[in-house]
Amino acid sequence: MKKLHFGFLSLLLLSAIGVAAQQTGNLDIVPKPASVRALEGSFRFTEHVICEGNDFHEAMDLLKEAGPKPTGMAAAARFIFMKASAAMLPQEDGYRIQITPQAVTITARSNAGAVSAVMTLLQLRLLQPDPALLPCAEISDYPRFGYRGVHLDVSRNFFPAAYIKRFIDLMALYKMNTFHWHLTDGAGWRLEIKRYPLLTQQAAWRNYPDWKAWWKNGRQYASAGDPNAYGGYYTQEEAHEIVAYAARKGITVIPEIEMPGHSEEVLAMYPELSCSGQPYKNAEFCLGNDSSFAFLQNVLQEVMDIFPSTYIHIGGDEADTKAWKHCPKCQQRIRTEKLKDEKELQSYAIRRMEKFLLSHKRKLLGWDEILEGGLAPEATVMSWRGESGGIAAARQGHDVIMTPGGYCYFDSYQANPVTQPEAIGGFLPLEKVYSYDPVPKELDAKAARHILGAQANTWTEYIPNTYHLEYMIYPRLLALSEVVWTSPALKDWQDFHKRMQSQYRLLQRLNVNYYRPSYDVSVHTERNNAQKQTTVTFSTEQYQPMIRYTLDGSVPTSQSALYTGPFTVSGSAPVTAAIFRDTILQGKPATLMVDEHKAIGKKVSYHLSYNKSYPAQQETTLVNGYRGSLTYGDGQWQGFTNDMDVTVDMGQITPLQSLSINFMQLTGPGVYMPSEVEVLLSDNGKDFKPVQTVPNDIPVTLSTLAFKDFKFTLQGHNARYIRVRAKNAQHGFLFTDEIIIY
Repeated sequence: MKKLHFGFLSLLLLSAIGVAAQQTGNLDIVPKPASVRALEGSFRFTEHVICEGNDFHEAMDLLKEAGPKPTGMAAAARFIFMKASAAMLPQEDGYRIQITPQAVTITARSNAGAVSAVMTLLQLRLLQPDPALLPCAEISDYPRFGYRGVHLDVSRNFFPAAYIKRFIDLMALYKMNTFHWHLTDGAGWRLEIKRYPLLTQQAAWRNYPDWKAWWKNGRQYASAGDPNAYGGYYTQEEAHEIVAYAARKGITVIPEIEMPGHSEEVLAMYPELSCSGQPYKNAEFCLGNDSSFAFLQNVLQEVMDIFPSTYIHIGGDEADTKAWKHCPKCQQRIRTEKLKDEKELQSYAIRRMEKFLLSHKRKLLGWDEILEGGLAPEATVMSWRGESGGIAAARQGHDVIMTPGGYCYFDSYQANPVTQPEAIGGFLPLEKVYSYDPVPKELDAKAARHILGAQANTWTEYIPNTYHLEYMIYPRLLALSEVVWTSPALKDWQDFHKRMQSQYRLLQRLNVNYYRPSYDVSVHTERNNAQKQTTVTFSTEQYQPMIRYTLDGSVPTSQSALYTGPFTVSGSAPVTAAIFRDTILQGKPATLMVDEHKAIGKKVSYHLSYNKSYPAQQETTLVNGYRGSLTYGDGQWQGFTNDMDVTVDMGQITPLQSLSINFMQLTGPGVYMPSEVEVLLSDNGKDFKPVQTVPNDIPVTLSTLAFKDFKFTLQGHNARYIRVRAKNAQHGFLFTDEIIIY
């Protein structure tokens, strides 16, 4: 990745040589400022940068370092830095920029505001056809949230220190101010701890570069220097350097040291800290052993010497209590401390570590599992399992950082998984990221003040290199940057979509391997059951595309109907749509069957309940006329963790022709096809007669997203009650979206 790291800031301010002359100024800044007013004229950003002012010298230095290499031939580009009072700028981290042909004036109250202003200027340069000319303008701006985070997991795949600096550069350009560095996990320990050398001599290395192969083949660790060893770590000197590098750009680095779970690598090296005393057997520290706490405190002492951040993240997620239940030391700890159970034992450990951090004037930050068993008094919660943990913590008076998987997990697919590199699952397109509001509607004003901000999380099981990493993060990070910076009143998806067209030029100039907007068309429907009509709307990641569609099942051509806005379909019809550029079809047509079938609105009885985490539209889901999208988290796919067994009551004995039911498979997160689906019929709702069983033919070894319509021929049958059973042979999740009956 030499080309990507070398001279990032020099690359940021490209020479104007060979670039077409600028016709009009581009002010498509992301995140959107509070106020932007275009003025006449332009300011020439030359190689000779003069910064005036008595404050904000770090911001001045950033601006000077970013300039073109001096040749001694250019006129001076004048930048004036002024410190504002609270009366001038009410928001502490706000700033103002005035660009005139003669000078650029930056007004700020804090260094953070001045650095943000510099990043706006650097971004403006990259947005112009001629980067030497800045459009004259007045910009007033301030952040909505004080915490604007980006998380990177370097345990499952390691990224070198030189790349981490580029990662920070890109964060800073979009005003993200917190780098959450996930340094330890079962797949590898990534930070030098001098007191425990085995953590980097062995626990930082494994025999399989591919995380999945390592996971499936014993999860053993290697030794540094072994020919087949994969991994790496950051020396304390490198970590110090990265912390200082980030700080100059207004970014705080928060380290994460996992405890008490996700610690397989530690316990393989120091098995005496586990409940079994054996390597490769436990992932959780023994919480009845004082040596575990001594180890963790010794590690955190060295961590705190490197990282000056107020917060130290201790993980706290997904700990398995099984070993603690059978461990005499842990059980004795429960009795001694008068704890109720193993959940309270974990809470005891978190509280004990919090006391240690507080004694060093630091604060504990952890994933929302730290709520279980009682939250440590001054801990801050990072809510990832949806928003419920964050809501509960905020109501208890604890600070919260929102990072729910459905909106903030950038290791999720961002387009149809069939077209994408393998990912862990989920579906998180750009527009959905942009739609997020970190302040839940359930919170009153007092509790809402505890929402510090939000964070993007990137876990790297399936992200082996920096090229792939940037593909997963960009441009989604731009959407989240606007979520956490810009006032909700100023947010508008169409406006953001328009500004993104300019941002793609910027990302190209920086050689960012961003995900390119898809040519896929999404078909959205809205039912009117009373009138038996469906309103159809199309959307796409392309900007102002030409979409043509058909309603007869045929593939659209350049002569098909042109989409100009929502339209209504009566009855049933196969809606097929595609994007055209001139007369050429782009991408693959999308088809959605709009069904006016007999079961819509009928009563459905559940003999086995659906999973409470995936209720979709509850009892109306399977007969509401809506099909699910590419993700089981869209509110239309209903999930089952046991067999599915439901009965549709048609209201009266009804002549039948056919039935179909759709399932999805995505094995990464444990979503499987049923092994078979059976249909049974009854006139009285008690005595059911089997009619037909359709076996599954999608193999469980297929790892990509797959869908299957299980279809049944019911001609010649009459019934009031129609029972559908789906067998869950894999004991994972079953997801279905609609039972269609004719």
